[in-house]
Amino acid sequence: MDKLKLEIVTPRGSAFSGEVDEVFMAKGGMGEFGVLAGHAPLLTTLRIGAFITKTDGKPSYYFVGAGFAEVNQQGMVVLADSAERAEDIDVNRAMAAKQRAEALLAKKDSEDFAHVQSALDRAMERIRIAEEHGRK
Repeated sequence: MDKLKLEIVTPRGSAFSGEVDEVFMAKGGMGEFGVLAGHAPLLTTLRIGAFITKTDGKPSYYFVGAGFAEVNQQGMVVLADSAERAEDIDVNRAMAAKQRAEALLAKKDSEDFAHVQSALDRAMERIRIAEEHGRK
């Protein structure tokens, strides 16, 4: 099987750079999608959620924040506001972020409801991914 060159880049730098067999369950703006080597060109937004790669039959799980993905002849580039491997997620930090967001939403007077809701969504997804696919 041909390998897919994958780059996951965040404002903090490279979260992953290498070759994988496939990407699956990526959450695009129009729904989930997968990519193999030789995939047709594609440009899509990414939603907050799990991003799964598979190499030599072994899956790797990531949390990926909102961003963009481009697939071209050279491979796949993901530009996301954040990305981290499931086993590197700081669950305590994510739980604290979740509690802060829930407290702000409970006040019902948040000036930036969408921003606070997004923070809550990110925290909950990070916790879910870490619990399901992080260190056992």
